[in-house]
Amino acid sequence: MTAALAFEKIAHPDVTKDLDYTQAELYAILDLAADVKRSPAKYRSALSGKSIALLFEKPSLRTRMTFELAIKQLGGFHINYEGPIGAREPLKDMARNLDRWVDGIVARTFLQKTVDGLAEWSKVPVINALSDLYHPCQALADMQTLAEHFGHLRGLKLAFIGDGNNVANSLMLNAARLGIDFAIATPPKYEASTAIVEEARALGSATNSKITVTTDPAEAAQSAHALYTDVWASMGAENEAAERRTAFADYQIDEDLFRHASPEAVFMHCLPAKRGEEVTNDVIESPRSVVFDQAENRLHAQKALLLMLLS
Repeated sequence: MTAALAFEKIAHPDVTKDLDYTQAELYAILDLAADVKRSPAKYRSALSGKSIALLFEKPSLRTRMTFELAIKQLGGFHINYEGPIGAREPLKDMARNLDRWVDGIVARTFLQKTVDGLAEWSKVPVINALSDLYHPCQALADMQTLAEHFGHLRGLKLAFIGDGNNVANSLMLNAARLGIDFAIATPPKYEASTAIVEEARALGSATNSKITVTTDPAEAAQSAHALYTDVWASMGAENEAAERRTAFADYQIDEDLFRHASPEAVFMHCLPAKRGEEVTNDVIESPRSVVFDQAENRLHAQKALLLMLLS
């Protein structure tokens, strides 16, 4: 590696959850993601000869395309596996086969315990590309997007409206360590994990990040710099779609809700979006929407993650 590409590796061998990298490493990942975006040619051969297995239990557009492109644009190559992980043969056997063949594993799974199991039994780095508890790759791209738009992170307020899901968990943990106030408004029975809320509050005590949990979308949106939402029924919860539409009816992000936010507030969504449900078409198509900046930054943030784990 040339001096121009010198950077510290992440100390933890895997990224199965957001707290697998330290606060300092979080800043370093975001700095590297910004540099990769500015100067992609500089990193063209950084993963030359490296092979990465992409394991997908869930369908994907952004995660799959951006990881495939990231690996190729860094000079590496990938192999794909689609289907249940640990069903046809024990997960520990699958992991110990893969680590004989590849230099890293990226897994998009239904359950966090699947990612944890891969990390436990594999000798090569494992990256969580989505589980039921966390979505660290999405959160990194979102923090990069906020930094680009506002020029800073500390002192911002991010409001999440909707389901207390994996995206909300990862956003909350990252916001707490970056000095971003985080407010989440969910219907009763759909709250974020109490353990993760307490974890975020403990982290936020060191950065003056305030974590607010409420059932009132207007309270969460008050003076926020970004209003963020996700689909009401994620993959795996389709059988709850009708029930959730009723429960979440008052949690749509629309122009009325934006009146509570900062005048400079942006709209964020991890996509895919269901226009007319969690967000109105007018909001997602408005100039304040940065959803496609977020999608683009998945590529750059994941490049940074790959570099700091595998380079």
